Amino acid sequence: MAVPTAYQGNTSAAVREWLNKGDNAWQMVSATLVGLQSLPGLVILYGSIVKKKWAVNSAFMALYAFAAVWICWVTWAYNMSFGDKLVPFWGKAKPALGQRFLIKRAALPATTHLYHNGTVETAMSTPYLPMASVVYFQCSFAAITVVLLAGSLLGRMNIKAWMAFVPLWLTFSYTVGAFSLWGGGFLFQWGVIDYSGGYVIHLSSGIAGLTAAYWVGPRTASDRERFPPNNVLLVLAGAGLLWMGWAGFNGGAPYAANIDASMAVLNTHVCAATSLLMWTTLDVVFFKKPSVIGAVQGMMTGLVCITPGAGLVQGWAAMVMGILSGSIPWFTMMVVHRRWSFLQNIDDTLGVFHTHAVAGFLGGAATGLFAEPVLCALFLPVTHSRGGVYGSVGGVQLLKQVVGAGFVVAWNAVVTTAICAVIRFVVPLRMSEDQLKIGDDEVHGEEAYALWGDGETLALTRHGPNSELESQRPRVPTGVTQNV
Repeated sequence: MAVPTAYQGNTSAAVREWLNKGDNAWQMVSATLVGLQSLPGLVILYGSIVKKKWAVNSAFMALYAFAAVWICWVTWAYNMSFGDKLVPFWGKAKPALGQRFLIKRAALPATTHLYHNGTVETAMSTPYLPMASVVYFQCSFAAITVVLLAGSLLGRMNIKAWMAFVPLWLTFSYTVGAFSLWGGGFLFQWGVIDYSGGYVIHLSSGIAGLTAAYWVGPRTASDRERFPPNNVLLVLAGAGLLWMGWAGFNGGAPYAANIDASMAVLNTHVCAATSLLMWTTLDVVFFKKPSVIGAVQGMMTGLVCITPGAGLVQGWAAMVMGILSGSIPWFTMMVVHRRWSFLQNIDDTLGVFHTHAVAGFLGGAATGLFAEPVLCALFLPVTHSRGGVYGSVGGVQLLKQVVGAGFVVAWNAVVTTAICAVIRFVVPLRMSEDQLKIGDDEVHGEEAYALWGDGETLALTRHGPNSELESQRPRVPTGVTQNV
């Protein structure tokens, strides 16, 4: 039968013979869903989960990172992550801006997988999409990684230091993980599995966040003792955007609207729901009441845990991973963290280490156990891949997952330390004492809510208009933000 015109190639200059319209539409939708997780998802979540005096600063850190990553990505970082190989863990830096590059068929040049004797095992990845769609999708991944990292630093990092940190960390840390595991680097060639970012995004952001938190230093003592969310309902709104956006996060990984993408989306929701229920159950058993913030944490750990193997495990395995992700990170956050002085001395504001590093590693290891051979054949470049529970060479896969995680942990800890050391020679990593005391009004000249005196300064009405505290009174912002 004749192919309908709508599905034919070469119908116009913008519809080439290699273009699959369905795949391309799904890829752009997936990229947009991931973008919505950051903006407005994490902007809303960060702005509402922190103490009222840090709402603006926390939201702005996420907003700035999202914008800064875009410019770095298309200027040099995309090809460092997915371009021609420079060294086994890094691609060659060059722009992804010219139309001759962006309108051609997508290709990841270093992803040809070879047998040990040098013959081709799996051909280079060439999705039925234009390069522009791949650049867009992967940029949304890069952006959310840095935004997640920011969760460890809320409430005290100097905004000028953060503005320098974002492009440096993207360039010297994120691109290495992305190329090594996805772009054709040595971990990709060895067969380490990271379906959609359990290591590249979550393990790296969790370790880098913990490392940066160590070097930046803690919040004020009063903030560490009492840091209530300023709007729990908006926390749920941001969390909801994260959860539903994860359909694009994991569903877009195959670069196609295929059956593997469907498996990934279904497993994502199964694991997240199981994890949320597990975390809530533990809260009720041990603390006698369910916590909304705890439920959000459980949701997050489930989404993170399934990410390394979303399209590679069966539904029952997704449930098992949800049970693990709702209990093990709960234990590390609620028990280990409170008893281990090393973690107590590092102020990880939102517990990104537990929700992303612990859950990301847990998901990677679980993928090494539960990756199903038939599903692996739909996605992975290494033929005959399988998890440990499926016998044969499956036990080796778990070892590969652990070694791959070790590289990501070590690289992020070292590079993040170096970046912080360089930045603090130029600007302080931590805010000044006045900024830490007052909050948004001192840092940005703006406040989240039209209420006076939300910082740590004393109200003038209690001390008289001529008090020496007059100088501490928040000043009305000027310029475009001024209320007329």
